[in-house]
Amino acid sequence: MLTPKPWGYEKLWAYSDKYVGKIMFIKKGHALSRQYHEKKDESILVLEGVLSAQIGKEENITTYKMGRFESIRIKQGTVHRFYAEDQDCLVVEISTPELEDVIRLEDNYGRK
Repeated sequence: MLTPKPWGYEKLWAYSDKYVGKIMFIKKGHALSRQYHEKKDESILVLEGVLSAQIGKEENITTYKMGRFESIRIKQGTVHRFYAEDQDCLVVEISTPELEDVIRLEDNYGRK
């Protein structure tokens, strides 16, 4: 299933009671919400482009520039945001199955 998002789209390609697999396309200049998850644990793998992964809270944000085949794990409770600064990005997300576990702290598109 392909789901349009204001920042691009995501395709859910695997879903079970133990894990979920998604492909996410993030358009150049767009960002996902600054968010965290109470239960969800996820890993991100960059397939194309350069992804900025902003990790941490307020004055303690560290930005990691991730290129092709680089990955990062986001454990539950970790504040994070993904941003396609200079070019479109295609990434794979593998996570635990809590798809609705999103606490948005900041969003460029007015979502709550």
